[in-house]
Amino acid sequence: MKKAIVLLSGGLDSSTCLAIAKAAGFSCYALSFSYGQKQSSELVAAEKIAQRLGCQHHQIIDLPIGQLGGSALTDPQIAVPAYTGSEAIPVTYVPARNTIFLSIALGWAEIIEAEAIFLGISAVDYSGYPDCRPEYLAAFQAMANLATKAGVEGSPIRIEAPLIHLSKAQTIALGHSLGLDYGMTVSCYQANLEGLACGVCDSCELRKRGFEQAEVADPTKYATYL
Repeated sequence: MKKAIVLLSGGLDSSTCLAIAKAAGFSCYALSFSYGQKQSSELVAAEKIAQRLGCQHHQIIDLPIGQLGGSALTDPQIAVPAYTGSEAIPVTYVPARNTIFLSIALGWAEIIEAEAIFLGISAVDYSGYPDCRPEYLAAFQAMANLATKAGVEGSPIRIEAPLIHLSKAQTIALGHSLGLDYGMTVSCYQANLEGLACGVCDSCELRKRGFEQAEVADPTKYATYL
């Protein structure tokens, strides 16, 4: 069976990518990172989702890039802001995160001879992150083709981003059609240990709007104290 690495954060988008890869007939190997994020409930969710969707293996790698600071998701001195709708790159951007994650996924893909790497980036409903754009995806694919044995020998590992041109509502509708239980996912930037969402950060706001626009019942559980 053809193999795929799926970058799995435990959130809505990456879980949808896993469901898509499974539906496409891939034997899936989930890859998550403990990178110093303030909340760890997403990794708990990722473990449950990988198991529920029948991944061949789920690897969680300790990668403490958060100790460098520079992001509200990792630095205790930077607060996670409420949603503003600004088009500026927000403080929740983690510098070079997708490049680091994809590079490790690329190495694992070569080791297990996977055909593809799936990641859940979107250029439609996103928070302005530079590493979620089609131009970025194309550049990383070009680099991967040059930097790997598989690419040099004519069997390049494909970087698949099936959500890149989809809105959050379209993503949810697609995942719903595949039977994905979004109640298992954690998208909030500051969810508590139980995975309860804040309801006010960028990720929560985009998620709420997505369920409303997709006309799918929102299974998100929110912390009552926020």
